[in-house]
Amino acid sequence: MARYTGPKTKISRIFGEPILGNGKWLNKNSNPPGQHGAARKRKSLGEYALQLREKQKAKYTYGVLEKQFRRTFEEAARRKGVTGENLIKLLEARLDNTVFRMGIAPSRPAARQLVSHKHIMVNGEVVNVPSFQLKAGDIITFKPGSDEKSGLTSQVRGKNQKFSWIDWNETTMTGTFITYPERESVPENIKEQLIVELYSK
Repeated sequence: MARYTGPKTKISRIFGEPILGNGKWLNKNSNPPGQHGAARKRKSLGEYALQLREKQKAKYTYGVLEKQFRRTFEEAARRKGVTGENLIKLLEARLDNTVFRMGIAPSRPAARQLVSHKHIMVNGEVVNVPSFQLKAGDIITFKPGSDEKSGLTSQVRGKNQKFSWIDWNETTMTGTFITYPERESVPENIKEQLIVELYSK
């Protein structure tokens, strides 16, 4: 199963945002990576570079590699509505991302591991595909037995109230993907229109 396994802090320093991890090291060294650090003269980015950078940021944020990201974009373009907004909606509807948003896992990589290790069920069926696309009304729960493992349940912190498109009941350990989110509700700092322009060339 392909995923990014390289240095996380380096990626965060490239974008100047904690897109991988908590970003605590950005307070100590927020300079872009490279031999000369802040002393190196850097040219202002051109149009193509800005578009490419935004696509890379989205890929790293949601843990998606190029081939899968392109397929997701093509699906977003086929759907009715604004392509950029559709792209964000599809990325948010991934099972691993939703498990993260519900507060079941502390990070997207941790949520991906929960899913791939068959601890998560969707509508009563075990699903071990992190990119599984949820639909409105889908029910997410722990697999029987997994909900009794303290190492897993101790990670559950409950969902952020800002995420109105999902629901999580801590008593029954059951979550619901209510609907696709509106773009303004998604907190990620991604300029999706630049990604649309990049793929439209």
